[in-house]
Amino acid sequence: MFSKKAVIATLAAAGLLGASALTLDVDIRLKDSQANAATSSSSAWSRTKPYPMQEVYYPGTETLGANEMRVIACGTGMPQPRLKQAAACFVVELGNGDKFIFDMGEGSFERIMALGIPLDQLDKVFLGHLHLDHAGDFPAFYFTGPVNNRLTPLRLWGPSGVRPEWGTETWAAKMQEQWAWEKAGRGSAVDPRGLELEVNEFDWMAVNNVIYDERGVTIRTLPAIHLDQSVSFLLDWNGLRFAFSSDTLPNKWWREHATGADLSIHECFIPPQMMMDRYGMTPSEAVMVGTQGHTAAQAFGKIMSLTEPKHAVCYHFQNDFDTQIVVAEEIRKTYDGPLDLAIDFMTWNVTKSGVRTRMAVPNHESFPAPPQMTKQPPDSMKAYKWTEFSLSGVEPESAAVTNALIEAFNKRNGTDVKPGLTGLPFKK
Repeated sequence: MFSKKAVIATLAAAGLLGASALTLDVDIRLKDSQANAATSSSSAWSRTKPYPMQEVYYPGTETLGANEMRVIACGTGMPQPRLKQAAACFVVELGNGDKFIFDMGEGSFERIMALGIPLDQLDKVFLGHLHLDHAGDFPAFYFTGPVNNRLTPLRLWGPSGVRPEWGTETWAAKMQEQWAWEKAGRGSAVDPRGLELEVNEFDWMAVNNVIYDERGVTIRTLPAIHLDQSVSFLLDWNGLRFAFSSDTLPNKWWREHATGADLSIHECFIPPQMMMDRYGMTPSEAVMVGTQGHTAAQAFGKIMSLTEPKHAVCYHFQNDFDTQIVVAEEIRKTYDGPLDLAIDFMTWNVTKSGVRTRMAVPNHESFPAPPQMTKQPPDSMKAYKWTEFSLSGVEPESAAVTNALIEAFNKRNGTDVKPGLTGLPFKK
């Protein structure tokens, strides 16, 4: 058996640390591959039945064990948009049926939908801070929930502000004001229960602060050093711990309380020189952004060495064939433990016996999963009120065609749906 460092060095030199499987825990993977080879050689695979092993995760096709945690990356990138990587977002699924979303940066909502999880099951969102690359998709997730079959009220947790007007409660209230027309229109057309929103604002400076304690799941917050009013999260359940940094410099609170986590996901940036080349930053911008408000790759490695997680994951950089090699080399100068360089749809199955890393196969043509409860009609007392101007513009002959379609629909389905806008011009 070659040493871990030797194998890593060989793979890196050969350019074989591919983006589709960026696991650097080489000893474990070599042992797994040997075991798989022995298994596959001992019996023939069926020509018609499922294969005996799956190297990828097909969402919705595997039972989650009663003592198992599954974490799926739905955003691993940056505020610089790209098709390959959405901004920060991780979905955590537990064997007791609970599901949680940590951060919802731009582009992450479509990744969540590509997993096929019913939105009625995704009713708990935790935001580490309110930058757009960590919270930008929350408004769309919330306001379009009912038309995507979320009937369950949504619950949001986020930090308090240095100023009251900067905190999560004000942020959510202003969101409601800004999108008031959207909410009124959506709520008058479909079951509006998914538009109920519970906002839980917590003290961002509190250390190891319990903000959630239900069904055997405890979630705590740690202050983060990014901008003020930023936090990291620790989720504990059934003897397993998930640690998520959101945005932060390595800090004393993380070192004290995230030590020994089963899965430790911490931000990590490409080197400042590469930021100058790729982002067009000045030297001062690159150094300040890449090392002061965020975690440099060597610093990521150091905090992982100090906290010794069972499995470490770095995220928050644009993960390509060339950047991944640079980031891995920098990390390995200060850390030699199990490590993944996160990419969107990377999936971790976590148990007390270890962590399995695979890539999920998303559905690129997904439709919303069905609602998990019976739908109710909108509240007629709160219905959106159309103006006479819009009603006067309905074209009669086209409206008659539409009404005939509705009549045929009613006969086919045994329903009695009344035309709304197209019926109004003919009620006289």
